[in-house]
Amino acid sequence: MKLLPFLAAILLVITSTAWAAQPNILFLLSDDQDWTGLSTPMHPDVPSSKSDFYKTPNLEKFASQGMRFSAAYAPAPVCSPTRISLQTGLNPAQLRWTKAAPPEPGHRLIEAESRKNIRPEEVTIAEVLKAAGYATAHYGKWHLGGGGPENHGYDESDGDTGNEHANPFVDPNPVDIFGMGERAAAFMASQKKAGKPFFIQMSYHALHRPENALKATREFYENQPPGRMHRDPGRAAITTDLDTGVGRLLETVDRLDLAGNTYVIYMSDNGAGGGGPRPLSSGKGGVWEGGIRVPLIIRGPGIKPNSWCYQRVVGYDFFPTFCRWAGVSKALPAGIEGGDISHLLTGAKTPVKRAHEELVFHFPHYQGDTPHSAILSGHHKLIHFYETGDNLLFDLDSDLAERNNLAASKPELATALAQRLHTHLAELGAAMPVPNKEYDPAKAPAMDRKGGKGGPDKKKGKGKRPMNKP
Repeated sequence: MKLLPFLAAILLVITSTAWAAQPNILFLLSDDQDWTGLSTPMHPDVPSSKSDFYKTPNLEKFASQGMRFSAAYAPAPVCSPTRISLQTGLNPAQLRWTKAAPPEPGHRLIEAESRKNIRPEEVTIAEVLKAAGYATAHYGKWHLGGGGPENHGYDESDGDTGNEHANPFVDPNPVDIFGMGERAAAFMASQKKAGKPFFIQMSYHALHRPENALKATREFYENQPPGRMHRDPGRAAITTDLDTGVGRLLETVDRLDLAGNTYVIYMSDNGAGGGGPRPLSSGKGGVWEGGIRVPLIIRGPGIKPNSWCYQRVVGYDFFPTFCRWAGVSKALPAGIEGGDISHLLTGAKTPVKRAHEELVFHFPHYQGDTPHSAILSGHHKLIHFYETGDNLLFDLDSDLAERNNLAASKPELATALAQRLHTHLAELGAAMPVPNKEYDPAKAPAMDRKGGKGGPDKKKGKGKRPMNKP
């Protein structure tokens, strides 16, 4: 059996009382859904933290039943690095898996390496929970290779799936939203009958393939006035179809009388847009707030309805949190970056205990920006750009849109945070971009760089930054 000594150690730290009280865990992961992408706000004091076009009535109801996190972060600004981080509890930088798309050649820097397959020896949350007595299932987009979920602790799955597996699913089952729900409902009913706790991860393909949305939903939005932040009928339609699927799944939880002992978590794998009238800057492929800050709502035992948490949490916090719920609190894999957030769900204000006080996000690639990394400590955030060596410093409490660069006015803080960022990445063994000796400015790909000298372009008001000049 894989990693037998480690998994055996898990069994030793689970008490019979904890085993009897183990809750079910239903983890719902949307794809490319930005912080403002629901019709329920993600911050009570930021009106634009909810969509002015998309309608998600089931998630509005769900939010009223649980806790919303105003400062929740995906581990990465793109999908598969977030997904491997969720499975292992490790920072994508530590895993050296920081990009999903192929590297872009011809730039000033050669992108850092980024692998594409989960390794057999990597311990997943499914393996830990399975050893603790859980039935485990994964439905939807896996995108981690390695032979698929059933090679990594899941009893049941849709196989080694990727983005392309959403393509055939059209009306009446857009991107398999409803089919996934039916399979999950059957799995829940089966485990209830067996008297066994379950862990299910629903990795929805939506919001990919908006053209596959229900025809009726799309027609509805085509006849609605567009919003200032959101206006695309296709994306709106797939958002609402996903909301419908979530609503049906939550109805199943209620119908099976499982709500009282089931934690339900809803979040996105990365951000997906900012700038303009939106409250965040940039989007997917960058560690600006628009690329990493995501919606997060949790409902479950002991969680006060319609409550809020303002502490910063990150996706890899779920590994130790799920373990705490399952009664596994000691024998965790080495190198876990996250911290248990279960106390926050009771309204506690004490900080999350992690291996490091700061949160670090590493994207040494060209996509939404030039290669860069970020560190969040307290209410300050520093972004470092590898092409130019520039550091941008922001106070997120007063400047959520990251428009006012404080690096010149607070040089000591900027220097200290930059040093902590580099030290943290070195400790993680993060891969770094390197100079491209064959770089030819005349042949370099065109790119709208958002970071670097000059700071925010306030005049345009679009949240974009000037190009990093050579």
